[in-house]
Amino acid sequence: MPNAIRFYQVGGPEVLQFESVSVGEPGPGEVRIRHTAVGVNYIDTYQRSGLYKLPLPSGLGGEGAGVVEAIGPGVAELKAGDRVAYSGGAPGAYAEVRVMPIDRLVKLPEGVSDRAAATLMLKGLTVQYLLRQTYVVKAGETILLHAAAGGIGLIACQWARALGATVIGTVGTDAKAELAKANGCTHTIVYTRENFVEKVKEITGGKGVPVVYDAVGKDTFPGSLDCLSPRGMFVSFGNSSGPVPPFEILLLSQKGSLYATRPTLVTYTAKRADLLKMAEEMFALVLSGKLKNDARQTYALKDAAQAHRDLESRKTTGSTVLIP
Repeated sequence: MPNAIRFYQVGGPEVLQFESVSVGEPGPGEVRIRHTAVGVNYIDTYQRSGLYKLPLPSGLGGEGAGVVEAIGPGVAELKAGDRVAYSGGAPGAYAEVRVMPIDRLVKLPEGVSDRAAATLMLKGLTVQYLLRQTYVVKAGETILLHAAAGGIGLIACQWARALGATVIGTVGTDAKAELAKANGCTHTIVYTRENFVEKVKEITGGKGVPVVYDAVGKDTFPGSLDCLSPRGMFVSFGNSSGPVPPFEILLLSQKGSLYATRPTLVTYTAKRADLLKMAEEMFALVLSGKLKNDARQTYALKDAAQAHRDLESRKTTGSTVLIP
């Protein structure tokens, strides 16, 4: 029988168990996939810890790539042997084999590797909606991106550069600063020794930025608001340091008639047509050479707990994959 990661109670990485599971035949509108690479994302740690509630026991993981092994009745878009990738659906990507509905699957074009796809379907599509839909970044603009050397951060730096924008990125170390710069970040701020609000104002000549992309949460709030120009947008899409605390909505008016939003990939890709359009734009950037993303860390599937420890202790940079 194939193996998968399961957990029966919330807690630290130690709750993750590697065990044999039964995988049935695909039903109508479904296919069975044998994973070749599985993406690791911060949301996985939120679900494991209980910050984001899941019914237990549960699988884990929302991003993967692999090969179609079998198709269910009525499936015409895919066939056995096709390379596919996905994000979303029920948690369960931390597995050697799983059954998935085809409405979440995207067929991979030649030139996009399985490992790259497994790091792009959640993180890359997140960057697509952040930069191209939530706030449409324009050439010549300067934006602020927290955690610029992270999995989403490195993709966002490259994508923003391709759009002609200037990126100010916060990072935790000098090594991460160099990595972010190598991926298109123009200005880096090492937040462990520099005040990021003061540095943003210095870089922008006191004007601030039109948008802040913040996946850090508690530690960067409300400083992120202080980096915005009047009528700027605060985009909160993660909480690696903890959730943004409750705040009075009047704070937005006091700091310059600001906008604040908390978008999710699930909403932006709810319609299959939108998912396919977003993926097409992303893969076009990959094939053009403007977006390069492969895993900087790889772990065996059975070592998922260690991958979580390293991610949460900020030992990782860029994207991480599990190899079944």
